Amino acid sequence: MTDSLKKKIRTVPDWPKKGIQFRDITTLIKDPKGFQETCDLLYDAYKGKDIDVIAGIESRGFIFGSVLAYKMGKGLVLIRKPGKLPAETVSQEYELEYGTDKIEMHLDAIKRGDRVLLVDDLLATGGTMEAAAKLIQKQGGKVVGCAFVIELPELNGRRKLGKFELFRLVDFEGE
Repeated sequence: MTDSLKKKIRTVPDWPKKGIQFRDITTLIKDPKGFQETCDLLYDAYKGKDIDVIAGIESRGFIFGSVLAYKMGKGLVLIRKPGKLPAETVSQEYELEYGTDKIEMHLDAIKRGDRVLLVDDLLATGGTMEAAAKLIQKQGGKVVGCAFVIELPELNGRRKLGKFELFRLVDFEGE
């Protein structure tokens, strides 16, 4: 983990609701050296690995997923909120604290046997990433890893993703 990156991530107290310490990556990606270091470290973790495609989760996963896809010479699959993709989609519902939500990707985005790296900015409870992994598996793909910039360990997201290889650059534990 790198303290220099952690220092570039702004914490916004009580957003989006009281009691939440929101980890805002806009300050990290605005900083040229911080953004470059983040992308380089993610790339270094996966270069040379047997990966067919990168899948980025809306919306901040698109930022890092697109850089990885470019640097690795791979395609990028977008995993989005419902109603955002124009062609036929496949969806996966997942549990929230109160109720459910859903993510989608194009039906033809993943081919059977594709080895997929899932990318998002933050691992909290793991619900969105778990749903994304199920979406990939439904289409016959194999999740070879889940990459994050930030992990919030106290929210136990790793528990839901235990069978996948996880990588993160920065922890914010109880801060």
